[in-house]
Amino acid sequence: MELLQRLLDQFSPSGEAESTWLEEMCNFVSEQLAPLLSGPAPFAADDLLTGVCVCLVKKIQESRPLTHTLPVSYRPLCVSELLSQQHLSCVSNLSWSTNQQQTWAEEAELSVPGHHVLPRVSLLLIGCLTEGRGHWRLTDASGSVPCECLSPSPLWLNQPVFLPHWNYIPHDVAGQGEAGGYLELICSPVLLSPCPEQQLADGPEGGAGLSRAVGVREAAGLIQDRTRGQRVSVYGRVSSVCPLLVVAGTPFFVFWLTDRGAALPVLVKEPGRLWWAGRVCVGQSVCVTVLRVCVLRGWRGNNILCVTDRSEMHTDDTHTHAASPPPDTPPLLPDTPPPPLMSRADDSGEEAEPERDNVQSAVRMKPSRVISYQGTVTEVVSEGAGLYVIDRKVGLCLAYQPALRRNLRPGDTVELHHVHFLYRACPDLSPSMLCTCLRSSLRVTTFSRLRRSPTERRCPGDAVLPRLLLEKNMGVSEYLWTCHLSSQLSHSLVPSVLQQQCVCLLSWKLMECVLGQGRGRRRRDIYSEMLDEPHTCPLTQYRVDPAVHQYLSVSELLASLQSEWSSVSPPSDGSGLSRSWCCRRLASDPAAGACLRRRPLLLVGVLELPSVASGALQLRDGTAAIDCVVTETREEKGGGQRESSNTAWIGCLVCVQHFTMVTERLLQSDFPSDQHLNQDQYNTYTHCRVYLQFSLDLVHILSPSVAMGTHLQRRGDDVTAGGQPSGGKRRREEEEAGPSSSSSVTVATGCRPCASVVIRVQQKEGVAWRNTGAGLGRRGAGLTPCFSVRAAVIGPVVRWGRDPKNQPMMDREAGTEEQQVVLVLSGVAARWFPVLQINCFYRLITPNTQDPSVLIGCGVSGRSSVELHTDSTLQVRSDWRFHTLTRPLLLHTCTQALSPSVLSLSEVLDCRSELVCFQAQVLDRINLNDRTSESAAGVWSGVCSGVRLTVCDHTGRSLQVYLDLSHTPYPLGLLPGNTLLLSAFQRRVSRSGSVYFRSLPVSLVCVVSLGDLSLAPPPPAPMMHLSEWTLSEQRCIVGQVRGHVVCFLFLQLQWSCSQCGSVYAQNCSSSQCRSTSSIFKSEAKLVMDDGTGEAHVWFSGVLVRPLLGLADSQWEGLQRALRVRGQVTVYPRGRSLVCDSDDPLLHFLLCVCSSDIVCRQLRLTCRKLNNRRSEEMKRFSRGERDFMTRVTPPLQLTCLHLD
Repeated sequence: MELLQRLLDQFSPSGEAESTWLEEMCNFVSEQLAPLLSGPAPFAADDLLTGVCVCLVKKIQESRPLTHTLPVSYRPLCVSELLSQQHLSCVSNLSWSTNQQQTWAEEAELSVPGHHVLPRVSLLLIGCLTEGRGHWRLTDASGSVPCECLSPSPLWLNQPVFLPHWNYIPHDVAGQGEAGGYLELICSPVLLSPCPEQQLADGPEGGAGLSRAVGVREAAGLIQDRTRGQRVSVYGRVSSVCPLLVVAGTPFFVFWLTDRGAALPVLVKEPGRLWWAGRVCVGQSVCVTVLRVCVLRGWRGNNILCVTDRSEMHTDDTHTHAASPPPDTPPLLPDTPPPPLMSRADDSGEEAEPERDNVQSAVRMKPSRVISYQGTVTEVVSEGAGLYVIDRKVGLCLAYQPALRRNLRPGDTVELHHVHFLYRACPDLSPSMLCTCLRSSLRVTTFSRLRRSPTERRCPGDAVLPRLLLEKNMGVSEYLWTCHLSSQLSHSLVPSVLQQQCVCLLSWKLMECVLGQGRGRRRRDIYSEMLDEPHTCPLTQYRVDPAVHQYLSVSELLASLQSEWSSVSPPSDGSGLSRSWCCRRLASDPAAGACLRRRPLLLVGVLELPSVASGALQLRDGTAAIDCVVTETREEKGGGQRESSNTAWIGCLVCVQHFTMVTERLLQSDFPSDQHLNQDQYNTYTHCRVYLQFSLDLVHILSPSVAMGTHLQRRGDDVTAGGQPSGGKRRREEEEAGPSSSSSVTVATGCRPCASVVIRVQQKEGVAWRNTGAGLGRRGAGLTPCFSVRAAVIGPVVRWGRDPKNQPMMDREAGTEEQQVVLVLSGVAARWFPVLQINCFYRLITPNTQDPSVLIGCGVSGRSSVELHTDSTLQVRSDWRFHTLTRPLLLHTCTQALSPSVLSLSEVLDCRSELVCFQAQVLDRINLNDRTSESAAGVWSGVCSGVRLTVCDHTGRSLQVYLDLSHTPYPLGLLPGNTLLLSAFQRRVSRSGSVYFRSLPVSLVCVVSLGDLSLAPPPPAPMMHLSEWTLSEQRCIVGQVRGHVVCFLFLQLQWSCSQCGSVYAQNCSSSQCRSTSSIFKSEAKLVMDDGTGEAHVWFSGVLVRPLLGLADSQWEGLQRALRVRGQVTVYPRGRSLVCDSDDPLLHFLLCVCSSDIVCRQLRLTCRKLNNRRSEEMKRFSRGERDFMTRVTPPLQLTCLHLD
């Protein structure tokens, strides 16, 4: 009460509010500061407490804008209340007025747009500043809180202080709810007691500590001759401050002193001097006393100056309240500006490196530059990974240093020294990148006024990346790419994967898969990195790889491909403008051909079954899903590609690195001409189909499914880096919910009973739209996808307590006799179509039941004395599952069935079977359009009712296959270069004797091998003799012909209306057509002789100009000359058929057709036309006699390519 009365008497409160406030301040000082200020003399302690209390109120009054008032709205807060009750970032400034607060907030938000300022609170913090393992703490009787200071002073140590301006930042520990935080001292604290005098010397030596100080060069000589008990004082300028490290539980740091070209490191590991790490600054002149020479065993230099418990650091600020130094004390070096600092305004010169083509540039090692930089943090890319952006365009990487005690926030102004400048180390991040090593120093010169954004912390586990960097010793370029990948995956992965897997670990594993595990460097030597001269560290050189893979999410890939599809245009010669099919294939790697981007692409997603029967697997991430045509290598001897059959891939998180992007476009339009292709008003129907093609052999498994983990363990492969095939029990139970996350199927969890039976697929039909009666109770009967599989049942039905998945086959699952069954899969069950393959073994699972009758097919009832030849039928339900048994070792009692008889193209041409199964490579594809067809093929109906494929084998022999798509889903992968398996196709012979094949409702088309046109073009057409090709026995459709042009029979050049096809001479010749655009058409026919026979060869379109030997300018002039008349027809062998013989254009064309340039040797690739005419009678006149004879029509060919 005596203390309170003295306060009331001295400050004369003007009201009850001020009296209450003074009483509160008195109670706070007595409770929180008195225990810290108590000493052996009680009366002296009381006097000190009174002086502190009076000084506190005076300093608070002086800090106010109006000094005659007391801040009654401010209340003192103890440290324990601050840590436990203040959960939001805040700022307190006693000297602010309301206008100053608003101005401060506006300036802060303008400096870094998109962030909010710290909210202001009316709180007073009072306590003692103490030191603890390298950092300051504000302590009172209730506890302590860490403090970050911009320029700490030894005058504050263990002194009662009042903080007039500070920020409080609580810890952001996601999911832990941990209380606590730290203070940021915006300005110097106010001392509440008289500061003790700072002596210039320490210990019994008096002023000898400074008087005997030597320069850096002299001290370097003393280090070489180590003397026991020797102490030395050194003065110099600080050139570098290494970060605080903790090795084997011992914290320490190193700073460098320079003087007249000489440099010397100083080791600080004394616990009472670790706080110097925040005091010493680059460019500051200091004098350090009472140093000793010690041996650093981890460093090959060994001897180093070390700080003792009596050492002191003297700078200009320590002489403020000190006595005058002795006259023989060497003067401290005047404070000089630090090395030149780069900033946003002057760092443009670092980007003067010439821009190079990313595709042409090669991978190279590049030396980094050591610079100093100052700027403002504008973005936190990844707090745990140590990635920031300064001044909106310069990247900052702190991963090669220990984690900061205080994380940087947007708005912090930082000063960097001895930092490595890297240019284009990672093409996905800022081109200019600053990276700190153990020699670099980072100092915050101004604390941010902004609060932390909730989106700044991208991945909760991103702090694992610097630890992996330290363990694996990867390069900085690889680390930066991994951090970018982690940021992208955290937004694009499937949510179930994000809950079970650490994105950072997945990113690191993906980096090792893509870039290779052997690219790590030698182990880091921290002492050499801090102390060696010249300086060497992992950042001295860095890898510049402009062709590093670029990650895309599935939605980004789809958007890019769909934006590119407009470049896939119909033929510009006017053919097929009304209805057309176009296709474009892009490689994932620019080195393999045309690519979507200039860098190789990378996809990450989960393989799953489609939600509808599209006939293909899907790759899904958190943004979208895309269909995939996949193949794999056969496990049998001989290898070779085949369609995918292993269900263990379903649910695997994979990285697809080598793939082909396919964009198919179906277009129905009323284009006036090829000049209107980009005008959407002429499109009556458009659809774009996008999918991928890749082989599972080139896919990296990042997180296997439970079934894949079992499969890989049986093969002896390492499943994951941690040795776990999956995410544990929780992952296993969730995967029991079905193979597809997009499926609406409801199934049991892993602990529920089930029944199973092992089958071997013997025959498989294609998917077709059929009326199965589904939906009768809703909107009537509808068409659903359906297909059937004929299988052999290997053994009896087996009961299980839980789903066995693809575990090895048990003895009890094998039987002595095989039974035939037909599995019918319709609706949702039809999604198993892409993984059920012929001659593969599967375990069919029925969940939630152990009734064996469920897996027993129903037979067909018949009358007595009637023999039935049908197999039992089993309807597969939507929640049943198939698991592939890749190695059924216990099938010694089973008959090993051979694969269905797959014929070659040559065998298929000569066989007489009606239904055949053969394999061939696609050469060409033509859509068969039918506007009147009403099909069930989804969006493709009415535009594409069928497809004609021209297929060949390795010999070059070819034939045509017709696919009816009116009642089947649109098949993917029917592209030139792909190899197809065509099963149950009907062999037909045309009236001209040509063999072709037609699909049936049960026909099956599978892609067994993916073509790579850039590396392996299709086999050339076989060389044909005209005499042999004329024979009806020769089935070849496309062939090469080499011969001499005998004569021209026909040439027609015409401008035609783009809509009706009539002759267009300045306007359309048809009175009913009002089109104002035309297209140019050309057609020619000649006689060709190769020495064995003759043939009539037709040329059209772009092939006519090179046939006539005309240059581009001559061909354009010829088109201009025909604009007025519209067309010209030339018969070089029949002058009497020419209407106007005086036409100069006609004479020019006659001369061209009969010239030696045209009548030359040619090598053509031709297609044989169907000659439906038989032998005909023809009359010849010789003199007065007429002769009648039978004449065989000449061989008719259409030129496809002119060499």
